[in-house]
Amino acid sequence: MGNLTISLKKFLQNKNTVTVVGAILAIIVLYVAYTIRVRSSINPVSVPYATEKIYSGTQITNDQVGTVQVPPSMLNDNVIRNASDIIDKYAAADTVIPEGSLFYKSAVVEKEQLPDNIILEYPKGYVLYNLSTDTNSTYGNSVYPGNYIDIYFKAVNKIDENATSQLDGKADQIIYGKFISNIKVLAVRDSSGKPVFQNLDENRTPSMIIFAVPEEYYILLKKAEYMRSFDTSLVLVPTNNSLKDEPSDIEMSSDELKNWINDNTVYTGN
Repeated sequence: MGNLTISLKKFLQNKNTVTVVGAILAIIVLYVAYTIRVRSSINPVSVPYATEKIYSGTQITNDQVGTVQVPPSMLNDNVIRNASDIIDKYAAADTVIPEGSLFYKSAVVEKEQLPDNIILEYPKGYVLYNLSTDTNSTYGNSVYPGNYIDIYFKAVNKIDENATSQLDGKADQIIYGKFISNIKVLAVRDSSGKPVFQNLDENRTPSMIIFAVPEEYYILLKKAEYMRSFDTSLVLVPTNNSLKDEPSDIEMSSDELKNWINDNTVYTGN
């Protein structure tokens, strides 16, 4: 044992030997580090990608997210690595995520980050409708998103322009009644499209109320809007439906008004 110790001391005291051993160890360390780095840059990793084109404002669902193996060298800090950070989020405004694309942090946002997130909250199969309004028709700017309204319909049926009295039934007839009930207000905007209640310091004036209705109701509302020869108008009336534990569903209030509108317009559907 003593001879081994003496031999080791002599070995370590030899500068040439120590230099050679140090050089070999340095080469081994560099080789191992290089190998690890090369493997980390060429061994593919699994990342999410879009299985179909996803348009701006669209909620990203599970079936729109797949996984693909890519070299780490293709990835940067903006690439999202986990599907859980994507699913149920939204494609950012003014962004289209192409089919086959990786997901980037700048293109995927929370619902609250969308500029018009309120108008996403309507049932599938419904159509957005924009009703022109002003401070008077919103009862002194008292209609808020989340409130419910009824839509009343008014028209003038011109029977005889020369008649001076309605007693003989020949003068103009006023048609008025509740048209559609229990409509949820999604947004109230000013003339530039800004949310009226987003910044109360600016005292924005309401110009439009946005809501969603079934397509059949949308067509009827548009017909009513364009019946200018009858001097038609749509009048909103706030309700307390939102105060109920279970607000009533939207419904057609008058089949008579529905039939009258259809009888005086042309059907252009398929």
